[in-house]
Amino acid sequence: MDRMQQTRRTERAEDHSPPVPPRHDGIGEGGTGSGPVVELSLSAAIARRRALTSQLMEQVVEPDNLNQAYARVRANKGAPGIDGMRVDQLADWIRGHKQAFIKGLLDGSHEPSAVRGVQIPKPGGGERQLGIPTVIDRLVQQAFLQVLTPILDPTFSPNSYGFRPGKSAHDALAAAKAHVAEGYTTVVDIDLEKFFDRVNHDVLMNRLGRHVGDKRMLRIIGRFLRAGLMQNGVCTNREEGTPQGGPLSPILANLMLDDLDKELEKRGHRFCRYADDCNIYVQSRKAGERVMESVTRFLEDKLHLRVNRLKSAVAHVSERKFLGHRLLSGGRLGLAPQSLKRARERL
Repeated sequence: MDRMQQTRRTERAEDHSPPVPPRHDGIGEGGTGSGPVVELSLSAAIARRRALTSQLMEQVVEPDNLNQAYARVRANKGAPGIDGMRVDQLADWIRGHKQAFIKGLLDGSHEPSAVRGVQIPKPGGGERQLGIPTVIDRLVQQAFLQVLTPILDPTFSPNSYGFRPGKSAHDALAAAKAHVAEGYTTVVDIDLEKFFDRVNHDVLMNRLGRHVGDKRMLRIIGRFLRAGLMQNGVCTNREEGTPQGGPLSPILANLMLDDLDKELEKRGHRFCRYADDCNIYVQSRKAGERVMESVTRFLEDKLHLRVNRLKSAVAHVSERKFLGHRLLSGGRLGLAPQSLKRARERL
């Protein structure tokens, strides 16, 4: 038995988490509805998904999809990108460049512009890097998002709550309250250091390639990831990261961290994840320390992400905050002291 297998068994025994039940076939292909499913091999399942998603760009350029994307970009408003084009100028641009624009998407030749870098203060101190795409690139990303969401979102974990249709921060807090009320009062609070800035492009594109077979879409998304960052008149190349600010960033972040979700489910853990904010609930500090060690190793070795040891901790839930709140005995919810302080300062 290797070290990882031993760690997982020890975690589950210490945490008293229920074992993951075998999957049964209710509707599945070739199933009887009465016994464990014999799953397709990973490579066969990936090949099947790719075959079904090899013509996504035709869906992207459908008039209804582009019109919906245009309406969403208009509604979201937002600042101009590096070209200075405002949202209210987009309609005129489309009228003059429609055919070339659609052709560039269909043949995979669309070249995204660099994003405009902006630093904004974080509530807990420090700064967050935003990347503002041009209005045209926001239109493309939104059109991609509308096609990708029905493909990717159903595969995500029910324990993932951030930036997903039909889910919210309130749902994440309700789930966390339920875990604490059931006696899981020790939290493994994992802080990913500059997650959006440190996403490994190769790992992310590999995950996306499991679901998407259209090489044109993959090619353009790869260009979005590598598009330069223009800040203070200097454009720097990006070898990693997916800066917050574009419509595609949230779903790509969820895709990147879905491997973490699946790993935690496989180990039988109770957890809530909202974007890069992940809390795992256990029943003792000893179990929490084991979970912290093994999950940190998984994140750094498998996903090439970096865990911030100074901000991550194993503690009683009342000592940590989750989405601006803290959890108290019995699953009661209260405002985190930092959130209360900011609210008072604003008042």
